[in-house]
Amino acid sequence: MVKPITLKARALRNNLTDVEQRLWRRLRGKQMGATFRRQYPIGPYIADFACTSLAIVIELDGGQHAENSGYDARRDAFLRSKGFSVLRFWNHQVMGELESVLAVIWREVEAARQRSSPSQPPPQAGEE
Repeated sequence: MVKPITLKARALRNNLTDVEQRLWRRLRGKQMGATFRRQYPIGPYIADFACTSLAIVIELDGGQHAENSGYDARRDAFLRSKGFSVLRFWNHQVMGELESVLAVIWREVEAARQRSSPSQPPPQAGEE
């Protein structure tokens, strides 16, 4: 049996907003150096975009989010408790400043890649 949240995520994937479509065109196919999924269920929430391998969630906020800041704070806290970093952008940023938004995402992808890669041990004496 398919979970209700999975059904909701599928429906949302088929009905992306204009803003989500605009960003998705730039995230899909590893264009940002990582695989992102759209409308991805994480616990009781559905992330607008998620890169599970690097634990990054991207949320796009319209005007209704200004009124729901408590909900968004609880949601972000849950996602962070699961190890995800959360990037939030206002819809107008994606529509008017897309390159700046992509630069922030790119920096987070690179930072997450650094966090997830095992650090190199220091060279032993005489190996430098």
